[in-house]
Formats: sequence, C-alpha cells, structure tokens
Amino acid sequence: MGAYERYREKVDAQMDEPLASVRLVHGMAIRPEPIKWLWGTWLARGKLHVLAGPPGTGKTTIALALAATLTRGAFWPDGTKASPGTVLIWSGEDDPTDTLAPRLLAMGSDMSRVYFVGAVEDGQDSVIFDPAKHAELLERAITEIGGIDMLIVDPIVSAVNGDSHKNAEVRRGLQPLVDLGIKMQAAILGISHFSKGTSGRDPVERVTGSIAFGALARLVFAAAKMPDNDQDGGSRLFCRSKSNIGPDTGGFRYDLKQVELPNYPGVFASCLLWGKAEEGSARELLNRAEAMPEGEDQDGPPPQDEWLLAFLSSGPKLNAEVIEEGAEAGFSKDQLRRARERLGVRSEKNGYQGKWCWILPEGTFSDENSKGGKDGSNFEVGATQKNPATFATFDKNDDDAEEF
Repeated sequence: MGAYERYREKVDAQMDEPLASVRLVHGMAIRPEPIKWLWGTWLARGKLHVLAGPPGTGKTTIALALAATLTRGAFWPDGTKASPGTVLIWSGEDDPTDTLAPRLLAMGSDMSRVYFVGAVEDGQDSVIFDPAKHAELLERAITEIGGIDMLIVDPIVSAVNGDSHKNAEVRRGLQPLVDLGIKMQAAILGISHFSKGTSGRDPVERVTGSIAFGALARLVFAAAKMPDNDQDGGSRLFCRSKSNIGPDTGGFRYDLKQVELPNYPGVFASCLLWGKAEEGSARELLNRAEAMPEGEDQDGPPPQDEWLLAFLSSGPKLNAEVIEEGAEAGFSKDQLRRARERLGVRSEKNGYQGKWCWILPEGTFSDENSKGGKDGSNFEVGATQKNPATFATFDKNDDDAEEF
C-alpha cells in the first residue's frame, strides 16, 4: 500500500469517528438564580472560600467552630440560625483522634454529621488521598453518605501537587475541588497562611503561594491577633477580606480557650468563643490588629512605616495628602504620626505656598531603590540617597509647630 492509500485509509477511519464539538448555551436558556448561602453573605454553597492568617490565630479552630455550628444547626456569629448540615474534613496536618474530633466535641458538634477523609483503598494497598487522582472516588463516597454541605481542606496547599507559587499549577490543582463543590453544592473552605513580611498589603495578596489561591476563591477571610491594648470584645479578629458575591467588609472578634472534655478525662481541646461584630475593610481591621505597641518586638517594621516610606519616596507630600492617602490604606492619624516620629520624617512648611509638607530625611533611599512602586515593595530601609528629590523651598527658620 502506497503513502496516498495509507493517508486515505486514515482519513476514512477518522470520518467514521464522532467529531468533538463545543456546546454553546444560548443566553435566553439561562435562568438567573440567587446565591445559595449556608451562612448569609459569609459561606456559600458551591463556592471556594479561603481562610488565611499568621500562625497562632487559630485558623483551624475557626473552621471547626463553623463546622460545629453547621452540624448542630446552632447560631452563627451574627445571630442568624444555621440549618443542620453535614461536614467533611480533609486535614494533612492534624490527627482527628487527638486534635480535630476533640475540638469539634468541645464546641458541641453533632459528630453524627461529621466525616474525615481517610486513605484510598486500592485492593490490598492503601495510599494517601490525592485530589488530582481521586476526585471521582471522593465524589462517589460523598454521594454514598447522602452528600455534604461543607468541605474543610487544611491546608489548601495540600491540594496542589506542583509548585504552589505557580499560577497555572495552583489553578490545575484546585480545579477538582472547585468542580466538587459545584456538583455537591457544598461550601469549600481552605486554610492557608500569610506570607512573612506582607503587613500592610492587600490581605488577598498576603495569602501564601500564588495569587491564584485568592483569585479562585469567591470569598477570602483573614484572622489576626489583636494588640494587648485593644482586646475589647475578643483578643482575635476574623474578617472578610474579599467577596465576589456579596459584601467584602466586616468581621467578628473571638477568643480561644482550652477546655477538658466532660466525658473524656484528661482530653483537652481548644474551643472558640465568638465576640462582638466589627465594621470596616479587612485592610483597616488588620492594620489595627497588627499595630504593635511602642517598644514591643515585631517581625519587620510596622506596616504604617513601610507605607509612609513608600509614599514619600518620590518627594515631599502635603499634610492633607498624607492623611487622605493614609486613610485609604487603612491607617489612622495617630499611626501615621508615630510612624513619622520613628522614621525621622520632617514636617515643614512650604515657604512659597505656606502649606505643611512631609519630607523624608536625607539618605533614606538610594537612586536604584527610589524607582520602586507605590506599595514600597522595591524599597530598602536604610539605603543611601545620592540625589534626594526636591519639592520646594522650605522655611527652616519657622518655629511654628505643625498640629497633626
């Protein structure tokens, strides 16, 4: 058989096979539906949620507290009542026997509505659950128990087999969870951390790994500890930092405490106590939560210091401009004033216009670093500036003190 005959035979064989096609859905065939909420504007069926924060904020305990509320049909932090639901927990860090189950029991969970993802049985072999490989098996198991209302994944990075800092690999790893949530009409809640040195930035951008974690999630929550001088209503903060399907502000205070399980002597577990509601954006709330008292050790400079350095790097700014832009970034006047004092920022009156301006001390930035962006990500504190920017002529003999 010649080359042409073989080619014709291949074409004829392909013509007998069904051709792949793309299904188009006409707009008139779509019937709008409301979001199905487990907890109004906070937990939605069929959607991916991410809860992130620094270590020690009790992120897993928050997730288990929400699970306990759901399983027993109790009251959410805002006082609304939950409809009883079933929860599935997939944890790669904590043992159900000595950690997860005791915490659920300490918070009154109905354990008849709780399941944990275990190993995958393959004949006589047992392997670790892998969502990329075993999503269909998990879906089948969930169907057999009658469905679920919430799936907790702790940590959510365990769903990604590849590099968690690469956008494409994160999206590929999370897609089975997203699809599962849609099919099961369950809220998927993933636990993550904040990256170090990200104080003051947009909370969604602070989630460890690729930005895809925050981008894929329809709602992103943040947790933080409150300073010792600001614990009215709770020593910690849970807030909503992003929502594509509802309000993206507000939060609740909470406290953590250790209790001994009544029917299990010697078994202690953490439980969560919800406190008062908080208003404001996540950035504002977190900036307040992460504002360390004077003299207290912290990991890196305060976020308001980093912001002020970046904002003034291009040259002096008017007093009113600092206040306005700082407020939009979530910082109060007092926070900015203390940052000014720590950084040695000069507040001087413009001799020509007679208006107060803020200016960085000479030698703050080098030429190379002064090209950084407004968020301050490319700046280095303590660098040397060879050609400091000039703004106007200041009257340095003016002893009239500025009020701020």
